[in-house]
Amino acid sequence: MDDLAAEGEPEKEFNPGIAARFPRKTAAGGALIRDHAGRILFLEPTYKPTLDIPGGIVESDESPYEACCREVQEEIGLDLEIGRLLVVDWVPAHGPWADSLAFIFDGGILDDPALTLDPIEARAHHYLTLADATPRLRPSMTRRLALALQALTTGTPTYADFGRPV
Repeated sequence: MDDLAAEGEPEKEFNPGIAARFPRKTAAGGALIRDHAGRILFLEPTYKPTLDIPGGIVESDESPYEACCREVQEEIGLDLEIGRLLVVDWVPAHGPWADSLAFIFDGGILDDPALTLDPIEARAHHYLTLADATPRLRPSMTRRLALALQALTTGTPTYADFGRPV
């Protein structure tokens, strides 16, 4: 990557081995995809009981934006032009999961194309209003998506802690 090479040599650790001891966070990139009625595209994942939007975990040396683009293509079979950032949300550690950062990008409006769901990832898809989807979402996801919808209207991305703007 030319940009990384332009940074020059990495700085030396001021305390040898300290970089390996710093905490690691996971990150995820998701796409807020809508239909012409403004309903959100939700997937029924095969691996958890709640609905989710297309997207997924960022892999090593991958940006949240790149992860969003890759996961959308893998999960619904479409190579969409993913738009601007809508929300960055910090999610606290919960159970076996470490804390993380969730990025939501504008996935645009679909003209009802045929989706090709990855059967390992999703069993079905639905276009739902946020209100209709809320009973099948974690409360933090409802808050996060409400912020994403607000960012679509205002044009201003939002930073949140667990779905609550700061």
